[in-house]
This record gives sequence, structure tokens and C-alpha cells, in this order.
Amino acid sequence: QVQLVESGGGLVQAGGSLRLSCAASGSIFSINVMGWYRQAPGKQRELVATITSGGITNYANSVKDQFTISRDNAKNTVYLQMNSLKPEDTAVYYCNCRFGLQSYWGQGTQVTVSS
Repeated sequence: QVQLVESGGGLVQAGGSLRLSCAASGSIFSINVMGWYRQAPGKQRELVATITSGGITNYANSVKDQFTISRDNAKNTVYLQMNSLKPEDTAVYYCNCRFGLQSYWGQGTQVTVSS
């Protein structure tokens, strides 16, 4: 089993920044993909960004040049630096870790951007 614990969400004004963290523990295969997804009220969960254990990143077009994903493999932790936040970035942000056919989700952390 893998446990993912997110932190760093909160309320911020438009134009502000937040940094999300997600610490993974348990039986994690060393080669994996970690990432962030988000779900706004009334919408489907969508990809924000992913990063492989080798450091290859992938971003949703909507957050390119605005968000940066990074990871610390020694700590099994993934980060999401979110800058220039907009009200439309308001959502519950979920951490994901996957390897092989296994996929694990965190409990989610609320990010609210006020205008």
C-alpha cells in the first residue's frame, strides 16, 4: 500500500502564490510517476502536472509557465509551485502516484483563489 499526504493548500488572493507538497510512504517502486490533478466544483478531475522519477515533466496547457512541478526522490515527495494564481485555479488538488498498473491518490487539499 501507498499513502499520500498533501499539504500547502489554502486561501490566497488572485496573483498570489502557493506551494503544495505531497509526501508518499509505503511500498513505492523506485520508478514511478507522481503528479497533481485538480477538480473544481461541478467539473471533472483534470491533469495539472506530472513528473517521472527521472525528472521528465508534463503540464496541462492551462498551467504552463504558471505552475512548476518538482520532486525530491530521497523524500518521495512531490511539490507544485503555483504562481500568479487566478480564481479559475480554485479547486481541490489531488496528489497521485502511479507505477505499473497501480495508482494511488491523496485525500486532496483545497486551493481557493479570491478575486
